Amino acid sequence: MDLPSVKNLLLQETDGILFVMFNRPQARNAMSGGLLDDLVHVFDAIRGNRKVRAVVMRGAGGNFCAGGDIKDMANARAQLATAAPGEDPIAAYNRRFGEMLRKVNEAPQATLAVCEGAVLGGGFGLACVADVTFAHAEANFGMPETGLGLPPAQIAPFVVQRIGLAQARRFAVCGARFKGEEARRLGIAHEVFQDEAGLTQLLGQTVKLIKRCAPKANADTKEIMLRVGQMDPDAILDYAAGRFSEAVRGAEGAEGTSAFIEKRLPKWAE
Repeated sequence: MDLPSVKNLLLQETDGILFVMFNRPQARNAMSGGLLDDLVHVFDAIRGNRKVRAVVMRGAGGNFCAGGDIKDMANARAQLATAAPGEDPIAAYNRRFGEMLRKVNEAPQATLAVCEGAVLGGGFGLACVADVTFAHAEANFGMPETGLGLPPAQIAPFVVQRIGLAQARRFAVCGARFKGEEARRLGIAHEVFQDEAGLTQLLGQTVKLIKRCAPKANADTKEIMLRVGQMDPDAILDYAAGRFSEAVRGAEGAEGTSAFIEKRLPKWAE
């Protein structure tokens, strides 16, 4: 599989699972411009690749992601002095967060986030756009931006989608921190683990379930779900009916129904 050259990520593909490790442990994997660009390039590169069944995101050094890189924000502020009329380097830097989150949110593959240590700001946003999120019991989740005099501008829409407006508003205006069990209660995380053995078991079980599902069917299902609230209900149902008809007439539908009748696993699950 051809993957882009990256400086801030460690990439490993094993049996259709792409492991993406954020590799800025000295900065608690804070989202620098380089890390943002690397993530965008990776998700662009695999978008049409159905051999990649899932993407597992994790942070090196015991932290998932501590949010935006303050040094990069300062650099963007310094660029204001030389910016051309109408250019706003700060807004451009911030908007890149939203681009990255949309790429992950809309990826055709299943996406998994392994949240440990700091899960703050942009890291919190990533936890909210993953299809499956695992949280260490002692992970620290939060939206600390308002305590820094900043709005959580790009992650806010995704947090609202994940946990609802009432809870998102509370965490935004209070800047509160909470642990893994609370993240599960709120619906940010799906499972909580205590140690590496527990995580390994969760990942193994979940990957096995994902591989039992057809890759194009998963991609179509995610696309339908993400249209909820964005389209008229009848338009969504019409769109979904079209995707269903396409699937029934397609290779996955034929293989899946044949496998069911013949009482065997479909080829994509073998």
